[in-house]
Amino acid sequence: MYIVIAILIFSLLIVVHELGHFFMAKAFKVNVIEFSVGMGPKILKKQGKNTLYSLRALPIGGSCMMEGEDEETGSSTSFTAQPVWKRLLILLAGPFMNFILGAIVVLILVSQFNFFSGPTITVLSDGFPLEGKDGLMAGDTIVSIDGEKVYYADDFVTFMTLAREEPVDMVVMRDGNSVTLNNLPLKMRQYDDEARLKYGISFNGIEATGGEKLKYAAYTTFNYVRLVRVSLAELFSGHVGLNELSGPVGIVDMMNDVGRQSQTVGAALFNMSSFGALIAINLAVMNLLPIPALDGGRIFFMLVTFIIEKISRKHINPKYEGYVHAAGFFLVIGLILVVMVNDVVKLFNG
Repeated sequence: MYIVIAILIFSLLIVVHELGHFFMAKAFKVNVIEFSVGMGPKILKKQGKNTLYSLRALPIGGSCMMEGEDEETGSSTSFTAQPVWKRLLILLAGPFMNFILGAIVVLILVSQFNFFSGPTITVLSDGFPLEGKDGLMAGDTIVSIDGEKVYYADDFVTFMTLAREEPVDMVVMRDGNSVTLNNLPLKMRQYDDEARLKYGISFNGIEATGGEKLKYAAYTTFNYVRLVRVSLAELFSGHVGLNELSGPVGIVDMMNDVGRQSQTVGAALFNMSSFGALIAINLAVMNLLPIPALDGGRIFFMLVTFIIEKISRKHINPKYEGYVHAAGFFLVIGLILVVMVNDVVKLFNG
């Protein structure tokens, strides 16, 4: 059941993205040749007045195919015939829809909370090894870990996990003063004869009033964007290898795990929705990266072309940009296939 739900959530995110492009294109009277849900062979199709609507066999993608995306057709309703600002809005509409969907889901989920955990330490467990003026003290408010701002206790867990048991540089507010704790060797350990490992730190509770819920929802949405940046930094720094990346298969498998590990069906749906919101915002940000074939790559080349044409006063044929995006598309597909094979291997090994 959770695999089916995970596939539906992932498919919904792709469809919402493509609907963003579709509705904006239609609003500007750009001819949409085909709007499809899924990839692979068509299993259902219906021809509209100007657009073919199709459902394809594999529920892992979708497309909004507009006339003249990478070439001049001579038609006033083609994509390339539109002014730059219209093309920009059409390209931005897809990531924007993903971002808005993720933010709305976050707000709905956060509205059910009764309290949040803040960044101020209230209690240190008995035997906490780093208690004192050169370590942590009750009443300290954690400001940052390794340069990353801490807003709630969630951030403490995230950035301590990313530290991988290595010493961290931590900034805390203590008695109104900023205190820097360099190379703090904070690690998880056992306390009070408990089997589970923990940091031995308890944080303050914040009552979830209406204003605090809005604030926490905004923070969570921002934090999902920040996690994309942090993850990319981890990848390019070598801390995360290619085998740790996940594609559609891996994402669906992780959603399934989230559902199965939840104690109740309600908790499973809540956790899977939260994961889906993270993926939605992740898709929005990743699509805006200046990589050929992605929306961000198209926006980048469109703006570069616009500037070059203004300076040189010469028109650049869109087909050259199309060649770049075609090459980028095959590279992206190649990466997706590599990651997908890796996901399948991990699935069977797991």
